[in-house]
Amino acid sequence: MLEIKNLVVSVDGNRILKGVNLTIDRGQIHAIMGPNGSGKSTLASVIMGHPAYEVEDGDIIFEGESVLPLKADERAKKGLFLAFQHPFEIDGVRVSQMLWKAVQERGWKVSPVEFRKILKESYGSLKMEDFIDRYLNVGFSGGEKKRSEVAQLLTLKPKLAILDEIDSGLDIDAVKLVGEELTRAKEKNPNMSLLIITHYQRILNFIRPDFVHVMVDGRIVKSGGFELSLELEEKGYESLLREVEA
Repeated sequence: MLEIKNLVVSVDGNRILKGVNLTIDRGQIHAIMGPNGSGKSTLASVIMGHPAYEVEDGDIIFEGESVLPLKADERAKKGLFLAFQHPFEIDGVRVSQMLWKAVQERGWKVSPVEFRKILKESYGSLKMEDFIDRYLNVGFSGGEKKRSEVAQLLTLKPKLAILDEIDSGLDIDAVKLVGEELTRAKEKNPNMSLLIITHYQRILNFIRPDFVHVMVDGRIVKSGGFELSLELEEKGYESLLREVEA
């Protein structure tokens, strides 16, 4: 479904990604872990087409087509979705209005009444049904913003969802709730793929990845199964860095 080939990316003249290679097949769950400043969030932004980043080399192939020429909204229409690390506040635009516009752009054949039912189900599963008529993220706590991002994913049912530190700012109960809802979303849509970007192993206890990758200094330096996340939780990144350098 997604193939990243030797991706080299810079911003403001600083090279952030230094040759990233990654393949995600349909229905797979991948997690990228790594210390601060390793390039994880940059990778998420570049996949979605953030204009501030310059792709110097490499390619991003989604369902057999390079998405590099496409703008962010065009990539979203093809089935890519990004849950932001720091969700934006948009005063004057209600959650329901934003998502109704999104499904119209995707060409969904659904009536306003049917869509309202879908929206209530998605937000209700995350205990946020009362939020759908509020302005997008305005007055939301950090955790409420993150849960709303997941509710948007449940509503839009993308082909590939990128979750950029979706667990940051969440308490233990909220992490469990988000992880369990993502698992249910996968059960309902087994062909959907997930790319989870996180510092910590805790959310992976509830949405278990098929593959775990460790990113350091703009490169993926190690890949493995779920057990790799447990190793990182136990030993930390410094131990891995010493192993890689050796």
